[in-house]
Amino acid sequence: MTAGGMFHAFIRLIVRKHTTQSMTGRDIVTGFAGKTILITGGTGTFGHAFLDYLLQFDFNEVRIFSRDELKQELMRTRINNPRVKYYIGDVRDRDSVDYASKGVDYIFHAAALKQVPSCEFFPMQAVMTNIIGSNNVIEAAISNKVRKVICLGTDKAVYPVNTMGMSKALMEKMVQSAARGQDQTDTLIASVRYGNVMCSRGSVIPLFIKQIKENKPITITEKDMTRFLLPLNHAIELVDYAFEHARQGDIFIKKAPACTVGDLASALLELFDRQNEIRVIGMRHGEKMHETLASGEELRRAEDMDDYYRVHLDGRDLNYNKYVNEGDPLESAAYDYTSENTRRLSVEEVRELLLSLDEVQQELHEYMSAPDMSQKVHG
Repeated sequence: MTAGGMFHAFIRLIVRKHTTQSMTGRDIVTGFAGKTILITGGTGTFGHAFLDYLLQFDFNEVRIFSRDELKQELMRTRINNPRVKYYIGDVRDRDSVDYASKGVDYIFHAAALKQVPSCEFFPMQAVMTNIIGSNNVIEAAISNKVRKVICLGTDKAVYPVNTMGMSKALMEKMVQSAARGQDQTDTLIASVRYGNVMCSRGSVIPLFIKQIKENKPITITEKDMTRFLLPLNHAIELVDYAFEHARQGDIFIKKAPACTVGDLASALLELFDRQNEIRVIGMRHGEKMHETLASGEELRRAEDMDDYYRVHLDGRDLNYNKYVNEGDPLESAAYDYTSENTRRLSVEEVRELLLSLDEVQQELHEYMSAPDMSQKVHG
């Protein structure tokens, strides 16, 4: 057997190992039994995964709310479950959100514009979806006496330098503002915040894999740029954990490791046994070298819950002395939680994490099954 053949036989064994291993996690909760659940942006990456997760429960109904009828039809065909209903609408349109929210027990708000360049070029579109749209969801939930709303945030909302991060930061502020006006027996409104979901739509891993398979240079911004790494199932676990434990205005943050963009590219090249050029193209408009999941000020009022931080609602009221005339000498003593100072994965650890992802396994399987496989090994 050639060296390339031995390598790919080894990869097949690893892929089978990860495929047959069951996902370990927390005990299944029963909070969804008999309930009606609404997922905004339900045809996106998170919506698909969260619906698959919910299908194990004896819920009454799940409503998928989005504006893309083709994606809804594809999802309807794939799921083929009469308890899953599909609502055409847009979070920008309050009436359509109100209609979808009637009789709902829980809302998981995932609808958003998430691509940094798109939001940079069309900032008002980000405002209309991420800010006004989120406010519509929150107000509709309160109006329709929804029991809980969990809003999905991003690490880019902390010290934001781009429109996407700024608009998602304002979404978090709206969550907290609305939560201040609610008792624990009213609609509970909370949010989660996490970093890059690996292999999500428009993310860098699918791009790198495409470039590898097409024998093109891998284009990276800066080799030492760091990003948090979060498998999609960990994002689902975070949302479920927040659903179970949230109080008014909480922000739940999933602790996560990180890696450099250069190590991520190297790990993928090793997986596919390729030697594509790695081409540094420089940072794009609106990017940071390192992302921050929690600011030092937030961590000072956070509760450490092992794999998660719970950032409690800032309880300051409209007494402006606390903003203008009173300071806090401890404010500067706290440290941020960033992709630079979290646990840094080695290339080998990144490779192992990549192999745990269904999307990467599928790409490897298709790559190794191609009829011209012998010509692809080592380019």
